[in-house]
Amino acid sequence: MNLFTDIRALVLDAIEALQSEGTLPGDLNTAPVTVEPPRDPLHGDMATNAAMVLAKPAKMKPRDIADALAAKIGADDRITSAEVAGPGFLNLRLAPSLWQGLPATILQQGTDFGRSPMGQGAKVNVEYVSANPTGPMHVGHTRGAVFGDALASLLDFAGYDVTREYYINDGGAQVDVLARSVYLRYLEAHGHEVEFPDGTYPGEYLVAVGERLKEKVGDAYVDQPEAVWLEEVRAYATEAMMDLIREDLALLGVKMDHFFSEKSLYGTGKIEAAIDSLKSKGLIYRGTLEPPKGKLPEDWEPREQTLFKSTEHGDDVDRPIMKSDGAWTYFAPDIAYHYDKVIRGYDQLIDVFGADHGGYVKRMKAAVSALSDGKTPLDIKLIQLVKLFKNGEPFKMSKRAGTFVTLRDVVEEVGPDVTRFVMLMRKNDAPLDFDFDKAIEQSKENPVFYVQYAHARICSVLRKADAAGVDVSDATLKAQDLSSLDHAAELGLMKKLGEWPRLVEIAAKGHEPHKVAIWLNELASDLHGLWNRGHDEPGLRFLQDDAQTSQRKIALARSVAVVISAGLGILGVTPMDEMR
Repeated sequence: MNLFTDIRALVLDAIEALQSEGTLPGDLNTAPVTVEPPRDPLHGDMATNAAMVLAKPAKMKPRDIADALAAKIGADDRITSAEVAGPGFLNLRLAPSLWQGLPATILQQGTDFGRSPMGQGAKVNVEYVSANPTGPMHVGHTRGAVFGDALASLLDFAGYDVTREYYINDGGAQVDVLARSVYLRYLEAHGHEVEFPDGTYPGEYLVAVGERLKEKVGDAYVDQPEAVWLEEVRAYATEAMMDLIREDLALLGVKMDHFFSEKSLYGTGKIEAAIDSLKSKGLIYRGTLEPPKGKLPEDWEPREQTLFKSTEHGDDVDRPIMKSDGAWTYFAPDIAYHYDKVIRGYDQLIDVFGADHGGYVKRMKAAVSALSDGKTPLDIKLIQLVKLFKNGEPFKMSKRAGTFVTLRDVVEEVGPDVTRFVMLMRKNDAPLDFDFDKAIEQSKENPVFYVQYAHARICSVLRKADAAGVDVSDATLKAQDLSSLDHAAELGLMKKLGEWPRLVEIAAKGHEPHKVAIWLNELASDLHGLWNRGHDEPGLRFLQDDAQTSQRKIALARSVAVVISAGLGILGVTPMDEMR
């Protein structure tokens, strides 16, 4: 049930009626017509821009159209007033019975309330985290993991068929560095004194890996040249790191549907197939790139390369896909990976990248556009940096990791629920300050506490009512007539609940799960506000002397808890039944 969708349908019916009467021309595009909350709640419950967007194509004054629409719409029983404002906006007030009927609908549908058919089952691949398998996940990966996981859940809630995917970057030189680092820990396990050269990974997390390698192969690799052990140690170390990464993700409640190995692209013809697809479209050629803008690097020299004509698909410059020595550039396997996703039949691709990949966006979009003939959209979401603070100071680096704060450090400090919610309180492309003290503070300034406390308060009311012998089962609550709940604060809370289905669609369409977190905080604020008003106005309290009156008021509170639970479910956060 989406009241905004229902009222938009009413507006469209009114437009159609005016067209039938000849008041409006018949060939109007009504797609831009919207119904949304007015900027000022005092102006009404909803507002439509219909007259404004139809005026020019209809060759009429906006107010003339608005007046005609107001007459049609105002005749509907669901509308108590339709008022023209300004140059032609139409403000609508809905009958209170529409809002008062919402809690019963919510209790009937449960946490499925707000689910949308918008996605129509379209297949979406969300690729996120995709950290190099060279160590534990750091705090930057944490934000990307939380964002990607919440986005996938949001899209699922909005009717899409979602695949969560992790791209294992196990085909590059960094995996060789990992193997050499593990080999040093392996020698250390045999009692050798070792030093970690610059560029290797000195973190303590590799100590256990080296010891397990010793248990597996004994001294077979000791004092042996790299050619003897590199390939096998690389495979062993990569799998060990992926086990560690899976454990880290599990701490956050993140579970992938599919892991895709970059290494599987090499020697299998998959890179060649992707490049051949581009070549068949006339997009691969031999050429020399223009020198980079600005001061030239000392080692730069013009040289002929194999290039992808990415400028034909929106990129700034063409991109090399093969080096002058015949080796693939790092871009080539990424093209092949996305070609694999295209031929798997996804209707939409979403990549979640770190902020340092900003320069990669246009070339990757160009590749997918070329590979899919423009049929498969790719949205790339960049995740900005996270700054950690504790006791007013930057949070220190992890000794276990050696060089950075790990996901495990953060989760062990504040727990997965707080970690996830705080990471989602800002838009993905905005920097985020994560203050450990504020994250666990029990006050309205802490959004995760504020939302969970709202849910816990409602659960407390239910327990007290049950202890008093009041039937507060959902079956009983949804049968209540809430027409007596007509106080502005009660109606305001119902109106906020009515926004939820619309909010889901807006957040899903924009790939913005942070909007769910922010909206939940607003809903919690309205619940707490009604609760606090009950201190001065006893008639607003959820528990009353009369059982039936209590049931009616608790039906409203319970519906808020259901929607909070649904929203937290999208964010991957557990609703709290009581605060300790």
